Parts: sequence; structure tokens; C-alpha cells
Amino acid sequence: MDCAEETTLEQARAVVRLLPAIMRQLFAGPNDPTEELPLAQLRVCGMLQQGARSMSSLSREIGVTLSALTQIADRLERSGLVCRVAEENDRRIRCLQLTSRGESMMQLQTNHRARRVATALNHLSAEDKTAVLGALESLLDACLAAKEDQAAAASERTPE
Repeated sequence: MDCAEETTLEQARAVVRLLPAIMRQLFAGPNDPTEELPLAQLRVCGMLQQGARSMSSLSREIGVTLSALTQIADRLERSGLVCRVAEENDRRIRCLQLTSRGESMMQLQTNHRARRVATALNHLSAEDKTAVLGALESLLDACLAAKEDQAAAASERTPE
């Protein structure tokens, strides 16, 4: 491994160490309405904020089996946070969507997190705020590019 690769690997280790600590500081804490929700259930609710999704697409996106997602959905449904609905174009396909209670809980969580982030950002100069936002946007862009690269490499390896 050359010097540049070693430096990148060390920087990657720093990101791996820092991101979870930052996330805990910004997103966890008292008064979070989703604090008691298991992570898998929270992930499903977060994805459903963009609208109803089929069970199969949710299971792929989250990376769990359909049977595991069914158990998660059952628990969320019993909690009154989601409901199952038929897809508009194919009534055989069942989709999950947030109930009004689930939507309210997720909106409260978003507002709670935004307040915590704003409190932290208030400790930065205007220049640092701009730099942090720019760095996060650049990191997201790099993640998406890397994902595209991985998908392209996987399709090249797959025989037709």
C-alpha cells in the first residue's frame, strides 16, 4: 500500500470513529419521541416518511428478509405506527404506510433532531457552518459515486 492509500485508510478510520459519536450527540437524547423504538422499526418508519412502500422493496432497501420485515411490520402495526394498504395498480401487493400517529411521531423526531443540530451549530462560526455543510454534501456525493462504481463493477462481473 502506498502512502496516499495509507493516508486515505487512516482518514476513513477517523470517519468511522467520528460519525457514530456525532450521530449519538446530535440524534440521541432525552425527549426523542422514537427513543424506545428498536432501530429496525425506526429505519422502516424513516423510509415510510417519503410515502408508502411495498414490503418487498422495503426488505431490499433495509437488507432484511421479507419474513423479518413482516415481523417488524407486525410490531409497528400493533403499535399503531403503520398500516398495510393495497397498492393502487395491483391490489395483490401490500404496502406499508405511516398512520397519522406514525407521521406525527416521525415529525416530532425530525423537529427534535433539528433543534439539537441547531444548538450544536450555534457553537460554530458562520464560516465553519458553511464548511461543515459543504463537507457533508461532498461526502454524500462521494458515497453515491462509490455506490454507482460498485454497482457497475458488479454488473461487469455478472455473466449474461
